[in-house]
Amino acid sequence: MRTNKALLLKGLKYIAYTIALMFTAPVVIYQAFKNQAHPLYWPVLIVGLILAIAAITMGFYSIKLIMDALFNKNNKQD
Repeated sequence: MRTNKALLLKGLKYIAYTIALMFTAPVVIYQAFKNQAHPLYWPVLIVGLILAIAAITMGFYSIKLIMDALFNKNNKQD
């Protein structure tokens, strides 16, 4: 068995996006809670929560891509 290098690179690219989201989401949520009296409190909090959910989702997807690349799983069902 050989590693699917194209799929592995795609998974590593998604890991990089995940790491960026993992740092961005808590900062946005912290800023929302820090400014609770501001009129944009709710929109900023919602954006932060969406970023946090996206970080979790991208994390699972990127790990799946890397596992598929390492174990050479093909999308075709023969």
